[in-house]
Amino acid sequence: MIQLTLYTTLGCHLCQQLEGLLAQLSREPIGLERVEISEDDLLLARYGVRIPVLMDAAGNELDRGFEPERLAAWLEARGWLDDKAWQALRRRLNGEDEAPEACGSIMRGGRRYLS
Repeated sequence: MIQLTLYTTLGCHLCQQLEGLLAQLSREPIGLERVEISEDDLLLARYGVRIPVLMDAAGNELDRGFEPERLAAWLEARGWLDDKAWQALRRRLNGEDEAPEACGSIMRGGRRYLS
């Protein structure tokens, strides 16, 4: 299990986005210790404008891990990236994987209608 620390604060939607990407792109289960920065003036000064920040056991930090490319590169550098999951996510982000055609529907003028 990969042990990471996430510097966060209550209601951080970017932190939630990072957690979702992390679960999706990691090749191993993640043990995530969440550290609330608003309760500590030193942490707030250090991370207040940088959250979410991930830290590995060696103390290496990743700012803006909610950006898929940054997170994938960080995980890959540590041997933790699930390459197949990353390739699938990249295809979706680039619009290369389209949703399957719904049964019982037809496309007209770029719109889907039930048949």
